[in-house]
Amino acid sequence: MQTSSLDYVSPEAASAPAPDRSVSASSKDGGTPMTKDLEIRLFDRMAPLEAEWRRLEADPVNSLHQSYDWCFAWDKTHGNPLAIVHGYCNGATAFILPLEIVRHSMVKSAQFIGSRFNNINSGLFSPAFRAGAGASEAAQISQTLTTLLAGKADLVNLTNIPLEWRGERHPLASLPAIENQNHAFQLPLTASFEQTIGQLNAKRRRKKFRSQCRRLESTGGFEHVIASGAREKNRLLDTFFEQKAIRFKALGIPNVFQPPETQAFFRLLLEVDGGSHDTPLEMHAIRLKGELDGKIAAIAGLSRKGDHVICQFGSIDESVAADASPGELLFWLMIERSCEEGAALFDFGLGDQDYKRRWCTVETVQHDILLPVSATGHLAAIAQRGVTRAKAVIKGNPQLYSVIQRLRAHADEVPVRLTGTDD
Repeated sequence: MQTSSLDYVSPEAASAPAPDRSVSASSKDGGTPMTKDLEIRLFDRMAPLEAEWRRLEADPVNSLHQSYDWCFAWDKTHGNPLAIVHGYCNGATAFILPLEIVRHSMVKSAQFIGSRFNNINSGLFSPAFRAGAGASEAAQISQTLTTLLAGKADLVNLTNIPLEWRGERHPLASLPAIENQNHAFQLPLTASFEQTIGQLNAKRRRKKFRSQCRRLESTGGFEHVIASGAREKNRLLDTFFEQKAIRFKALGIPNVFQPPETQAFFRLLLEVDGGSHDTPLEMHAIRLKGELDGKIAAIAGLSRKGDHVICQFGSIDESVAADASPGELLFWLMIERSCEEGAALFDFGLGDQDYKRRWCTVETVQHDILLPVSATGHLAAIAQRGVTRAKAVIKGNPQLYSVIQRLRAHADEVPVRLTGTDD
């Protein structure tokens, strides 16, 4: 077992799970009552922490995107080196930060597992640690993490962290951060769908819903499909990939869903049975009847953890029933169902688009925490902050953003890396 160069006691004295081919560190003396007994370890496998991981992920404040099943599916299909950060304090697990090491050009970044497709990254923190953690704990985590990752990564790149989430301050909120150019959008739900849409322009929404239904009924009708069985789930997922490929090609931007390993990741998520309403991925669709029988007009992939529903992705077939706005109709039906099933928050995810603002009453600002590990990491952090600020300026100027979008639409290839599915 390798120990970091800081002044730490032997980790063998602790009763936490032993790290697997990893490094570990723990405070010796001094600090606050919380920090003096805090031990931080680095694992290169998920399995040793599974039991503690699943216990922490049950907390509704912790993001679905750091759940064991989500991370396992990504790891199995992508196989990047892992750096699972395990914090252990006062006889219990305090936090788990599921990181992978990904190389971008010459820079090795330690980032949240699957971060390209994550909408909100909270990490996994225990309620007790969140309640007591402050600036000193965040500083200790930062210092120890960069020490343990020396030689393994150049930069710790923790993106899309809401500093305030569901009424709580993030334990790492005191660390230097830059606002991410992409915000997330949510609609609070009530037990009554009528009360839920009452937060919006309910009269206009009901009128639009009736109009959408009439247009689809005029061609033979439609049904709201919630895929069941492996065959139907995968068929809808295949259709989504096809629809999204057409859309990305039309925009002239890279198709983030094209890589085989990414498609395999989503297929694995479909196999997970979360029990009850919880699921990492559930396929929804508007399927037409009559003269367009069997055509899929709109598709969405939903995740649910506790009372939080997240729309992971969506697409439409613009060649059929486009005038009926089938995508908007599908959101109506999914939100209505979520209300009936007791969800409290419907999350439209990252990206500032008109339809999200029409549906949502909450806009969540997210931040990126960049912790340089090496000299290369320092330069990469400076560059990333500059790129993020530039993107924010562009997105904050509707006219400029429109010009950029038109240029992208006519470009053969644009060398950009998307964050999530909307950059």
